[in-house]
Amino acid sequence: MYAISLGDDGAELRPLEPWHAEEFLAHLDRGREFIGQYIGFGARETDVDSARALLTSYAEKRAADSGSLHGIWLDGKLVGGVLFRTFDAAQGNCEAGCWLEPAAAGRGLVTRAITVLIDWAVDERGMHRVEWYAATANGPSINVARRLGMTRDAVLRESRLHRGVRHDIEVWSVLAPEWRAARARASRGDH
Repeated sequence: MYAISLGDDGAELRPLEPWHAEEFLAHLDRGREFIGQYIGFGARETDVDSARALLTSYAEKRAADSGSLHGIWLDGKLVGGVLFRTFDAAQGNCEAGCWLEPAAAGRGLVTRAITVLIDWAVDERGMHRVEWYAATANGPSINVARRLGMTRDAVLRESRLHRGVRHDIEVWSVLAPEWRAARARASRGDH
């Protein structure tokens, strides 16, 4: 399997597989309240069997070419992850997302990991549009979209009910030509 370095700080992007269920559950338990502020990811996974079931569902999505799950490890410890929640190769559209435990926040790990995913989706799979959904109140997630050079397409007002509260959801996206142009500017040192 792969292990992609995310920089000089010991961070790696690796597959997150069903056999990681115990480690995944321990990670969710460390970050459950933080992760669950704006998203339901991992909320129902409260034992090893349910954690394995979630990981298996994403292994099945990967096999069906309709999504995938990737862990972020820092110094050998699972601290978060990135995913393609949806992946439609025929239409050239996908939705990327993330989660992170609080101890790993503020290090740029998600931005670096999502960059790897978008590079792969655009260059290897021919994706045309990569979407990012985030609650308006989720400043760190909105900031990732901005750092990735995404454009805010819309605000879906009070569209997601989470923990009894209706949240506005922002839809951000980057198109393949925009992504390639930004990478070309970065490689030339343009701003």
